[in-house]
Amino acid sequence: MVVSIVAVSVLITFTMIRVSERLFIDTFSLGNAKVMEQVTTDFEALSYSLVSVSNQVQQSGYVKNYLTDERSDPIELAKAAHRIKLQMDRYVTMIDQEGINIVLFGENGRVYSTNYVNWPVSADRLKKDRITFNSYKEPNRILYQYDPKKIDHDINQEETIVTSKALIENSTDRIYGVMYIAIRERDFKQLYTRYTGNGNNVLLLNQSGMVVSSSDESIAGQKFQELLQDVKGMEGHHHTYKQVEVLGENYLLFSEYLPTFDMYLVNLIDRESVMSNLLDTKMIAMISAVIVMIALCIVFLISRRLTKSLSSLVKQISNMSQKNFDSYIVESGSYETRQLSKAFNNMLDELHDYVQKLIDTQKKQRNAELEALQQQINPHFLYNTLASVKFMVQNGDKEKSAQTINALISLLQNTIGNISETNTVEQELNNIKNYVYINQIRYGDSIKVHYFVSPECLPFELPKLILQPFIENAFFHGFNRKKEGYIQLMILQKDEQLICEINDNGDGMEEKTINRKSKRKLFSGIGIRNVQERIQLIYGNRYGVNVASQIGEGTRVTVRLPVIKSKDNTNL
Repeated sequence: MVVSIVAVSVLITFTMIRVSERLFIDTFSLGNAKVMEQVTTDFEALSYSLVSVSNQVQQSGYVKNYLTDERSDPIELAKAAHRIKLQMDRYVTMIDQEGINIVLFGENGRVYSTNYVNWPVSADRLKKDRITFNSYKEPNRILYQYDPKKIDHDINQEETIVTSKALIENSTDRIYGVMYIAIRERDFKQLYTRYTGNGNNVLLLNQSGMVVSSSDESIAGQKFQELLQDVKGMEGHHHTYKQVEVLGENYLLFSEYLPTFDMYLVNLIDRESVMSNLLDTKMIAMISAVIVMIALCIVFLISRRLTKSLSSLVKQISNMSQKNFDSYIVESGSYETRQLSKAFNNMLDELHDYVQKLIDTQKKQRNAELEALQQQINPHFLYNTLASVKFMVQNGDKEKSAQTINALISLLQNTIGNISETNTVEQELNNIKNYVYINQIRYGDSIKVHYFVSPECLPFELPKLILQPFIENAFFHGFNRKKEGYIQLMILQKDEQLICEINDNGDGMEEKTINRKSKRKLFSGIGIRNVQERIQLIYGNRYGVNVASQIGEGTRVTVRLPVIKSKDNTNL
């Protein structure tokens, strides 16, 4: 619920900001388009006046005579200069623009300037400059060119926008001069600076990507090819603006093509500056956070009131994870909660009955299995033992035969007569000694058996017949190649565990042989695997049997059991 409330609030806030931005930009673009139209109109008016002056100069006979006459009479030159001044002053007034300067340059080398200070250019410079070269190259066009250079280092010349037009004789198409109308860039940009502001720049971009004029003086004269491509990409599309990146900043791009200038009027608006003035994102985020917190508090109080009884039920049920099955639940709260509590308590009752039945069944099953195993004494063992006793009696060895019969009786009493599931270590050790004694009587004492039992382990309990199968396995399978050797039985307590270890120095076994022997049933019908299963069934997977063997070195069997004292004592 918390995640849902937060997610919905964030989504609504984000959507509101995005819609507001889009709405503002669309509205702003409409207003900005009208501003661009006004600026375009102003540029067209300037262009019209420049074209009119160019036509007047082209048709003026005084201008032609001044630029083509080769006479050097001072009086005539003075008269011609006076007439040119009167005409040029009149032409200047036709152009409604501050800082205007009209310059004439003729084939005869004469230069006339209406305001030399605004564009201090010499005849030699004009003759070699690219502005003149371009005018000769395209004599029928009025060219608008940018002049960023300083001509005379003694004069502080500024960047200048120059309109040039070659003067052509109509009858022969001979170029007899060039007219230049120079406007200082700082005067030229007065056409649009009143529409600019912080984060709002207007610039004039020519076809080569050069910034001819800009409200930002730092980029005037620079080339921006990517910006030119973006501007050209907007032609023929209905998009009124485009988001672009210029000098590492994000801008909204508005543009208008000026056909008379063959340039692009570009308006760059700092998107971040505009958005910061429109929306206070931090305030919106704070308001949204407050709303979310209030909503969460209300939801929390309502849900807590509705689920208080259910929370209490969950808290009581959590005790089940600690295996505390005797923790019955108090039946209180709403109707639904009381019904759940009642059902849970009934389930605990049924669980108790089931667990008790399961314990009783497993106990009966283990007793039945042990009783059945105790009845599976190999008949050949009895036949061979009795045959050995008979042979000893016939040979007159009554004492040894009596000892053998006593050992057999004691062994049978503990395996068949005693139906208890466990023996003490002392009882199990006596069984093993009797078994070993019988086998040594039958087969000789070439295989010695040594017992190393810690005295404090004698009263500990362990499952009946848990060690005898490993002793038997060592006797009959550990010394097939070797005829002599020893078997060691060690019993000790280590880290709350009863460790029983049977070692022999016999033939040893491979892993596949170990697996095969583990399935074989020996004297009592109990195999090694059966021992492993019995231990884990009674005590859990933490305990069991581990067999390690090496060919020619012998075998080591380790049996791990919990430390349990006899019934007269408590568990350690």
